[in-house]
Amino acid sequence: MEHVDVLIVGAGLSGVGAAHYVQTECPWATYAVFEARDSIGGTWDLFRYPGIRSDSDMFTLGYTFRPWDGEKSIADGASILQYIRDTAAEAGIDQKIRFRHRIVAADWSTPDARWRITAERTDTGETVQLTCGFLFSCSGYYRYDKGYLPDFPGMDRFLGTLVHPQKWPDDLDYAGKRVVVIGSGATAITLVPSMAPVAGHVTMLQRSPTYIASLPAKNPVADILRKVLPQRVSAPLIRWILALGTQASYVISKRRPGLVKWVLRRGIQGQLPKGYDLDTHFTPKYNPWDQRLCVVPNGDLFKAIRGGSVDIVTDHVDTFTEKGIKLQSGQELEADVVVTATGIELLFIGGIEVSVDGEPLDLPSKLTYKGMMLEGVPNLALAIGYTNASWTLKCDLTCDYVTRLLNHMRETGLRQCTPQNSDASVTAEPLLGLSSGYVTRSADRFPKQGSRFPWQVHQSYLRDYRALKLKGIEDEAMVFSNPEPVPLAAASA
Repeated sequence: MEHVDVLIVGAGLSGVGAAHYVQTECPWATYAVFEARDSIGGTWDLFRYPGIRSDSDMFTLGYTFRPWDGEKSIADGASILQYIRDTAAEAGIDQKIRFRHRIVAADWSTPDARWRITAERTDTGETVQLTCGFLFSCSGYYRYDKGYLPDFPGMDRFLGTLVHPQKWPDDLDYAGKRVVVIGSGATAITLVPSMAPVAGHVTMLQRSPTYIASLPAKNPVADILRKVLPQRVSAPLIRWILALGTQASYVISKRRPGLVKWVLRRGIQGQLPKGYDLDTHFTPKYNPWDQRLCVVPNGDLFKAIRGGSVDIVTDHVDTFTEKGIKLQSGQELEADVVVTATGIELLFIGGIEVSVDGEPLDLPSKLTYKGMMLEGVPNLALAIGYTNASWTLKCDLTCDYVTRLLNHMRETGLRQCTPQNSDASVTAEPLLGLSSGYVTRSADRFPKQGSRFPWQVHQSYLRDYRALKLKGIEDEAMVFSNPEPVPLAAASA
């Protein structure tokens, strides 16, 4: 049976980054990347809806080892996808990717100190089996095959076109048509101003508002630093400035929510028509960063509202009709196209059935170690990014830590690393810590974080940098075991 030292799950932003780290920092290791789909890019290849872009700045969403050199800080999806593909091609990582390989099961064998992997070819249905010494899941935490769609009454009666952003058709014609986008999250806020110049009119129908901040598409500080400093100096400096700035805004939001509400309100008030109903359409009932803060580049959403091509309606869907959507207020929104930007569905480690020595893993009962491994599960790491900052900031630290862990085991002749909690006073808490619908709907199926480190998830780049980058590998929670077997000839001698 084929064996690789490291098996990486997913060829998206995280998976390509993980492959680079393994290839660079562990040159002794054999590795492969299994990708269930037929292309590189993950999220940035999957989503094809109009205007798709980053909702984090690219100087922190990009890789530390290959700094983003694009013109825009808030970049379009096509540019991000090309960046990932170029990164993979330049390092030869694309030659290590096995497309249409979906991992369905992984069983850890303690006597063998390796994972036994079962994968399915998504093109032929063939079953593929192999073993690996370390399993690194870089598949994110949401389902790629479908998004979340509430069971709205009467959807089958609607005579127009109904579209979910995760399944955007290439041939959708909305030119000059009436479009209703249901939702108020990042996807809806991206779609609405992007569709407005082509559509006849766009209405964003939201059940409740979301906090929105307008940022320049080009970061003026980054532009200046890149002009006056060489990239080896400017890239890490820009990354730290933006990472710490984002972290500071998050901390202030938690400590002084009233102040941040006022700042956000003042930030959009001047960009909307005079007398616009901010209380109804742009004043959420929760505090900033209880859910993700949405970003609009150069205020594009507010410009579309001022120009009259976009309306915001805050109400609840009563039922779909033949012509559109009837609201609980009694108003009916007529539409030719309805886009259900109603969210995503979460799926931990790509839905892989994990077991340890034949015992199925009970995910909800497990704590996460440093936000990147699972209690009681050997040689398994997870690339999970931040909810309050760029995804790659945390994944980069995780990848660095994993390679240090692999090198430590190789140097000490130990083959198994298992996080173990021996502190009975540690209590379990939700992993992601957001009140967003997509998080709360799946919280009971996810592992937990603990009430104190190393089981606690900080959502802090600075604290994680100290814990994952600057501190040693060995601590009281990480148990190393399973030494390399002594060769028979050496033992007899």
